[in-house]
Amino acid sequence: MLKQSTGVNLTNEAIYGDWEYNAKRPGVIRWGDEGSNFTALETAKGFEDAELEKDQYGDDIKLYEEIVQYDPATLDRKVLISLAQLTPEGADKALPVDDYKWSKDRKLVLIYTNAKYVWRDKTRGEYWVLNLDNDDLWKLGDDKSEPSQMMFGKFSPDGSKFAYVYQNNIYVQDLQSREIQALTNDASDTIINGLFDWAYEEEFSIQDGFRWSPDSRRIAYWQLDTHAAQDFHIINNTDTLYPEVTAIPYPKVGEENSGAKIGIVSVGTDNNTPETVWVTLPGIPKDMYVPRMDWADNAEQVLIQQMNRKQDTNTVFYANATTGSISKAFVEQEKTFIELVEDPNWLSDSQSFLWQSERDGWKHIYRISRDGTSVTDLTPGEFDVTKFVSVDEKNNWLYFMASPKNVTQRYLHRTRLNGNGTTDSAQMEQVTPVEFAGTNSYKISADSSWAIHTVSSFLKPPVSTLVSLPDHKAHHVLEDNAELIEKIAKLSQGEHEFYSVEAQDGLRLDGYIMRPADFDSSKKYPLINFVYGEPAGQTVADSYSTRNIWHLMMTQKGFVVSSIDNRGTKAPRGRDWRRSVYGNIGPLGARDQADALKAMCKRWDYIDCNRVGVWGHSGGGSMTLNLLFRYPEQYHVGVSRAPVPDQRLYDSIYQERYSGLLTEFEENYKEASAITHAKNLVGKLLLVHGTGDDNVHYQGAERLINELIKHNRLFDFMSYPNRRHGLVEGSGTSLHLYNMQSQYFIEHLTQK
Repeated sequence: MLKQSTGVNLTNEAIYGDWEYNAKRPGVIRWGDEGSNFTALETAKGFEDAELEKDQYGDDIKLYEEIVQYDPATLDRKVLISLAQLTPEGADKALPVDDYKWSKDRKLVLIYTNAKYVWRDKTRGEYWVLNLDNDDLWKLGDDKSEPSQMMFGKFSPDGSKFAYVYQNNIYVQDLQSREIQALTNDASDTIINGLFDWAYEEEFSIQDGFRWSPDSRRIAYWQLDTHAAQDFHIINNTDTLYPEVTAIPYPKVGEENSGAKIGIVSVGTDNNTPETVWVTLPGIPKDMYVPRMDWADNAEQVLIQQMNRKQDTNTVFYANATTGSISKAFVEQEKTFIELVEDPNWLSDSQSFLWQSERDGWKHIYRISRDGTSVTDLTPGEFDVTKFVSVDEKNNWLYFMASPKNVTQRYLHRTRLNGNGTTDSAQMEQVTPVEFAGTNSYKISADSSWAIHTVSSFLKPPVSTLVSLPDHKAHHVLEDNAELIEKIAKLSQGEHEFYSVEAQDGLRLDGYIMRPADFDSSKKYPLINFVYGEPAGQTVADSYSTRNIWHLMMTQKGFVVSSIDNRGTKAPRGRDWRRSVYGNIGPLGARDQADALKAMCKRWDYIDCNRVGVWGHSGGGSMTLNLLFRYPEQYHVGVSRAPVPDQRLYDSIYQERYSGLLTEFEENYKEASAITHAKNLVGKLLLVHGTGDDNVHYQGAERLINELIKHNRLFDFMSYPNRRHGLVEGSGTSLHLYNMQSQYFIEHLTQK
């Protein structure tokens, strides 16, 4: 059935100027460690209409927020920490709370405030502690330290101390005496303690680089030596009279990496810097990776995961906390690469833990004994577990996310924790009711009896509800986005559907298609393809995004819009699907996209296959270039945003994981890079890049420009001064970007 053909037409100003279609979500919520009460940040009564202030990045400063507690069973609400309690002595305003954490006994709360960006997240700021027994609020750290420079602050398990990173060294502050002890003192321009370089943070999704022991007597930490990794320089021409240059240790493909090692240090009673015990891991540090480390559910051992540079072997070691000696527990190994790197989840007996692996061809959760000799697959079957959620040991349940029947969606499932009776996937239970079709997510209480459930679908914004488990009974709607849902319902919109086509070798490729509201199958419509295509993401998802709204706007302007996930993308379709592109990132994905387009043109006569556009960002920008350059007869107009034109320019961890080591795949790197085929450009190309991009460097855009000039290929180009990879900084940037992108397709794909 067709959607309404009349209704409100969208504008870029509404989407990206006034942000009218951004969905709301509940604020920072913390479940209690033992009980089921949860706490949240909420605007204090009387300040609901207060005008928001902006920080230096243009983000809203959340003033006038207090911490409240809810009983999920009764919905009784009480203010735990008021604005008055959050107001320092002599100040006229409460601290803006960027984040908060409780001590184990919940007598202390750690307030993180005045946060500043480090790369893409605000991980540098200030910490305050509030004692709930006497309302004593005081600022942690040294009063002489530079403001907003503390990182990864956390209480010790016994609540007596506070540890943090300051200027690449680790410190501990006693919460009674308030004395500060340096645990490391060797930080320099190339030695960093308790945090990571750019590549580790980006590619291993790890920022916080130290761990308290369970008995609060030791800290285990990473130390990175970045001297071998060459600096990449980011030039800021806009903020000062003379350019500012930022040097980032950034290992590119085939270049030297930072060396990582693990140290264990005792927290002393005096002000002297204690001696670190170094763990004796095998190999040369700069030729290995240490992507995960934590205490092994006791105070005597640290569990460490070490990967080789090729990233096809992950060895799990136990390290003696006193001597630094190691013993091997077990090894994960693949023929191509390992990308699933997660901390183990220890069970209460301390003799076994839950471990995620693709060893049988699918992402599953295993129960493994401490010595690694006993391995039980708790989630067998030909499907991927997309996320570990929680454990209910009391009732013998493991909760996880999966979608065996529809890879575009996500649902909560559970299975027996001891593995009894789980001989096949039919034994597991889907906890999410069938009426919640789409993408579901859960933030579950410690005892797995309550959850914040959020569900959205393609053009339906998220609804967040407090539910009990496992009955999934709704008790309270936290955010229904009712106004946004009503606004979308009034839009002029046509049909959208999910579909599949076959690649030339018969492989199923999943996609979605959106048609105009006044669609007439006898007419011909230009097509816009949205692409990503790399292992880091999946575009064909039944979930809400502002991007879907922009695509809807383009259907209102007479376009058909589609997207396809080619092989190798992060769809839950098994190890073989994801590993099939090893050593061939780019060409195989582009071939799948071109095959899909041919199949679409054959299936749907209303697509004008002489007017085909394509756009994407980051990996999608790279795919856009590949399609324009490799298949110029099929793709006529492209907007490539922040692409990697030459894979040799990207960071070593990501690119070598999927493309192989340069010494083994040098010719593949050349063939797989879009820049090699730039001479084939026939259609219209709009290349977009931010000059301050620390992730995908502006360098790549300039090299591609030189190659296009060399071959006398005409193109359009837009650089955004000092913008980073997301192209969002600066007033008006998003609106300008999407206005430009819209007009480019309208100008070059609409019939004259």
